[in-house]
Amino acid sequence: MSVTTPAATTAASRPDVLRVTGLHCGYGHAEVLHGLSLHVEAGRVVTVIGPNGAGKSTLLNALMGVLPIRGEIVHRGESISTLTLEERVLRGIALVPETRALFGTMSVQDNLRLGAYRHRGRGRGTADDALEEVYALFPRLKERQAQLAGTLSGGERQMLALGRALMSKPELLMLDEPSLGLAPLVVQEMFRTIDSLRATGVSLLLVEQNARAALAVADYGYVLEMGEIVLEGPAAGLAGDPRVIETYLGSAAAR
Repeated sequence: MSVTTPAATTAASRPDVLRVTGLHCGYGHAEVLHGLSLHVEAGRVVTVIGPNGAGKSTLLNALMGVLPIRGEIVHRGESISTLTLEERVLRGIALVPETRALFGTMSVQDNLRLGAYRHRGRGRGTADDALEEVYALFPRLKERQAQLAGTLSGGERQMLALGRALMSKPELLMLDEPSLGLAPLVVQEMFRTIDSLRATGVSLLLVEQNARAALAVADYGYVLEMGEIVLEGPAAGLAGDPRVIETYLGSAAAR
């Protein structure tokens, strides 16, 4: 696959909430990402699709400050390449990891309140308001607010992980394989929720192996293979691209 020419900037373009240029990252001497560049416009859903081992999770960890990088990461016009993970969280960047990273011996509500870390010092009312918003989005979490997180179903755990991230009222929300391990009906529900978040103004960077679902919900997409962006464009266009259909939208991708 060859890289497409990015769409020309128009008057309707939105400002970038995130712009990544020439990103190199890896583990020790093993480089995983090779000069990757991408951007996320404010209020848009952008997806990165690709096979296992392409570097999708490495990308999110690099953006979150978990891994050292070479290159430039710009958030709202300011470089954050040298900021710590905590500093990026305080700027309004949140990540829901593939592992979900919940505290299984804590209640649903306590897990959620941990997500309001960004708003510490602003009074309990801010966290209470965020909690009610999450419960409105995920009524099942309200029903199970006193239940231990470790006893939830897979779908409920994913709801909790997403709800905890939303407690910080992020400007940029990054999701790593949100459909992983979920039943098909739960996957549909999860992507409906992701689509509904668009109306709240939050920008989303979605990493997914389920290319069909990801492209259906996204505004723009990137195809990542072997640590490099090999194709990009509006999500609807990618979904109709014969190369994407052949590689990612067959019966395996639909499962």
